[in-house]
Amino acid sequence: MIEKSFAGVVLAICVILLLRMVIGERRRQRLDRVALRIWWACRRRASAVWHWWPTRRKAARATDEAIRRARGDGQWDGNVYRPKSFRRPRKPH
Repeated sequence: MIEKSFAGVVLAICVILLLRMVIGERRRQRLDRVALRIWWACRRRASAVWHWWPTRRKAARATDEAIRRARGDGQWDGNVYRPKSFRRPRKPH
């Protein structure tokens, strides 16, 4: 089954290359441009899928870190968090 699929793919590539040689120069250039656009779009999507999970994991870690910091020292005034580090030291008189 795999051999037949592979042979079909190779045959399709050979037919495409044969047609590319038969068509005129302008159409060949246009076909090449379209093929390159498709190739770069596939590469971009593959790269996005490849980097999706580590990026998601990194965002989850950053979220957990922000939540951990928010539970530390400080006061909540409604939905506003004011850490103690933001308080100015008192000036001696």
